[in-house]
Amino acid sequence: MSIESILERESYIIVKANSGRAALKILLKEFDFSLILMDVQMPDMNGFETAALIYQRDKLKNVPIIFITAHNEDEAIFRGYKVGAVDFIYKPVNPELLRIKVGLFVELYRKTQSLIAQEQKLLNTNASLQKEIEEREASERKIRELNRQLIQNNIHLKTVNEELDRFAYIASHDLQEPLRKIRVFSDMIIQKKTNTDDVDKYVMKITNATIRMQQLVSDLLRFSRHSIQGGDFVPADLTDIVKEAVNELEIKIQQTNARIIIDPLPAVFVIPVLMQQVFYNLISNAIKFRKKEVTPEIHIYAEQEKHPEIADSYYYRIFVKDNGIGFESQYSDDIFIVFKRLHSYHEIEGTGIGLSICKKIMEQHHGSIKATSEIDNGATFIVGIPEKQQTTGSLPMFN
Repeated sequence: MSIESILERESYIIVKANSGRAALKILLKEFDFSLILMDVQMPDMNGFETAALIYQRDKLKNVPIIFITAHNEDEAIFRGYKVGAVDFIYKPVNPELLRIKVGLFVELYRKTQSLIAQEQKLLNTNASLQKEIEEREASERKIRELNRQLIQNNIHLKTVNEELDRFAYIASHDLQEPLRKIRVFSDMIIQKKTNTDDVDKYVMKITNATIRMQQLVSDLLRFSRHSIQGGDFVPADLTDIVKEAVNELEIKIQQTNARIIIDPLPAVFVIPVLMQQVFYNLISNAIKFRKKEVTPEIHIYAEQEKHPEIADSYYYRIFVKDNGIGFESQYSDDIFIVFKRLHSYHEIEGTGIGLSICKKIMEQHHGSIKATSEIDNGATFIVGIPEKQQTTGSLPMFN
């Protein structure tokens, strides 16, 4: 009662207990105290025993305890500090000293609570900043992805525009060339200014021009279809596919006495009809660009390596090597551009579409195609293809 009367003018909230057990019951329900004033001598349990039990609870470990005692003995003081006391007040109680000590601990409590509140505020602010940073990073990643897609779209549009430009050239030049011939020779026949032998010759030229135009239109249609067509990938033996392509070229092979060597090739997941067209075009080109007076020889073989993305799978490189006229190495990329030709039609027939179709087919197979060559030393076309096709996500493009 005397302590309460000393502290009443400070407007403290004071909770009283008449014993150690009563104090423990209160502290089990409430633990937000700035200070505990405890008599050393109490019923049931003394202050030291009570303090030891109080400090066993984690939530109460930071509540300071001041013992009030009438004994100023070293042993008692040592025992009090050992159980966790922060100070002693001796009876009879000095009111002013009591108010000062209690005031100091209450102020310390308030400042501690203020620091805790500030720390929590900082933690919340940091969490908010971290979330903002993560959102900003996510936005930046999204922007980078959009920029990447935009760059890819621009590259694609550029490629499409280049193809359209070349298509316009084909339409304005190559397609008009056979039309002009048809018209000129038709007019000459109509005007009857020629004899029978000349008429037969002009009709043949008209027929050849018609075949040339038909080939151009057919190749244009094939190239446009391959931009949208696909199919199901199935396991297929590339040896069989190559042999089927060779059978399709039987007449050309007989006419040129071409010798074709096919080493054992792997079985892979492909769209067979498209892969057959790849090898058809490559073998046909090897025969077409042969040296005069030299028997064409074409060697087709494979090499394998571990696939870097698909476990327990291989990546194959199929080589189509010939002994033809070859081409300058600086054109190794240009030959796969649609309508791009290294020779004029009058030198070697063709439309410049076949290899671009091969490239498009290999892209559909998540593979690649490239060529190496030197003038008069033949050419080697390298077809890269994975053993298995990944069903989800994208596969790397191999070179």
